[in-house]
Amino acid sequence: MNTTQRLVTAESVTEGHPDKICDQVSDAIVDDILRRDVHARVAVEAVVTTGQVHLIGELSTSAYSDVSQIVRKTLAKIGYNSSEIGFDARSCGVLISIGEQSPDIKQGVDRSDGKLGASDQGVMFGYATDETSELFPLSALVAHKLAQRLAQVRKDNIISGLRPDGKTQVTVKYVDDVAMSVDAVVVSTQHDEGKQLDDIKREVKELVVDFVLEEVARGLEYPLQVRGYRLFVNPTGKFVTGGPQADAGLTGRKIIVDTYGGAARHGGGCFSGKDPSKVDRCAAYALRHVAKNVVAARLARKIELQVAYAIGVVEPISLCVDTFGTSTIDEQVIAKAVEKVFDLRPAGIIKELDLLRPIYEKTATYGHFGRGDDSDFTWERTDKVEDLKAAVKEILTHG
Repeated sequence: MNTTQRLVTAESVTEGHPDKICDQVSDAIVDDILRRDVHARVAVEAVVTTGQVHLIGELSTSAYSDVSQIVRKTLAKIGYNSSEIGFDARSCGVLISIGEQSPDIKQGVDRSDGKLGASDQGVMFGYATDETSELFPLSALVAHKLAQRLAQVRKDNIISGLRPDGKTQVTVKYVDDVAMSVDAVVVSTQHDEGKQLDDIKREVKELVVDFVLEEVARGLEYPLQVRGYRLFVNPTGKFVTGGPQADAGLTGRKIIVDTYGGAARHGGGCFSGKDPSKVDRCAAYALRHVAKNVVAARLARKIELQVAYAIGVVEPISLCVDTFGTSTIDEQVIAKAVEKVFDLRPAGIIKELDLLRPIYEKTATYGHFGRGDDSDFTWERTDKVEDLKAAVKEILTHG
């Protein structure tokens, strides 16, 4: 019998990456406004470049938010607090170009009948797989954990001389759809002038890569080979100039990092900077919730769901289920059970997942999914398993 082999790669970035700076700034603004006005409509994006942050977008709220101060606090928390490392939260320029939400959009979202309509047309996806206990793709999970560890060793000075910008990438080898080994790891980390590459390679391998890979392997229910991988650390040889000084950043430019690392499709809309009435955000969270519960109920080993909306319309206009041949029952039965158990109208999603809370800044780094260790990530709960099983039983019995 022939075996099939494939290599699956995913990446992550640290808090100091220019695009992720923008995501964090945008979501910090969302959080601040939601603390003061849960009925606010927020769509704020950030642009960063050398010495400057530019805020753009739309905002409708009765509250006052000192967005310039939020920008500076966010940058300082990330670690950009000195011009010596290329960006200083205290002295950078902050330009604000934020207008009000279009009244044409508002009349479709906050409808005259009191119902909440979809904020835009579009398609959103949700995904889950049983290859990890988080029901999340392995390569993306490891990439995020490496990026988190890279930030930790910098902040705790476990490795001296590191700066905020960084990226990680992991390639996992699969044989017959089963993860067998870690094939390659790439880590790029900004560092102080004078920090030697050989020292960076040695410290990153021991204190970041091996530390994370061994931790992940211990948590899996199957053997994963985490020795003998190919390692690439700062492949250009030097990474002193980083962050906004080296590369412009923009909110919503890391949407695959934010979701499933390429294991699933993406509708194209970003999450950060948007209040939860925006279907780009709330519907993607809802479909992760659905997908995770379907896999936890053992109705499929992995599943991708697609939902579509029309602007101003309350009900979704379509739902598509794909289990990649791994389902234990017909996919149409799963779709019907999902429609019975989950309310995919924007207002229903917001209520079920309790989304009108200031929880979004911490979603802006290390992925919005696969984070079941934090109770604020309500879309990671597997609380609908029994409801799904009951709905499936009813459909199979009565049609």
